[in-house]
Amino acid sequence: MALVTLLRGVNVGGHQTFRPTRLAHELRRFDVVNVGAAGTFVVRQPGSRRDFRAALVKQLPITTQIVMCEGRDLLRLESSNPFGETPADPGVTRFVSFLSKRGGASPTLPLSLPPGENWLVRVVASTDRFVFGEYRRHMKTIGHLGQLDKLFGAPMTTRNWNTIRAIQRVLRDT
Repeated sequence: MALVTLLRGVNVGGHQTFRPTRLAHELRRFDVVNVGAAGTFVVRQPGSRRDFRAALVKQLPITTQIVMCEGRDLLRLESSNPFGETPADPGVTRFVSFLSKRGGASPTLPLSLPPGENWLVRVVASTDRFVFGEYRRHMKTIGHLGQLDKLFGAPMTTRNWNTIRAIQRVLRDT
């Protein structure tokens, strides 16, 4: 089964920049597909995780945290429908955060940061290594997203729900 690989904190606001398409090309023996510009890859022929991770680290021009999950776990998200049938409100972006490891803390959900009606980040559900939520675009949003690491007891990397849908399309085509 395919592997989904996410790099944390790259190509955001000119920080830790690199060319994901070039990296995918360098890792072509693993049949890597780049999804977007934020360091998201579907690895269709990963072999062992250890071997792929070693090859990835060797080719990466930057140092960053690498989060991997099985493609089948992302395909299961389609049927679980964590956001329900209601579309997001205008100005609200849905996201999934990927915990770097299992077994962190489990805060009471739903939770809003900051609390109250003027929230910027709202977490609606979590399962195993996935945290589902919504955010409003604001200069302070990234700081509130960063608080999720502490609340869930593990570093995580976040992707827009549209990116998750794009990953799922690549996985279905595999």
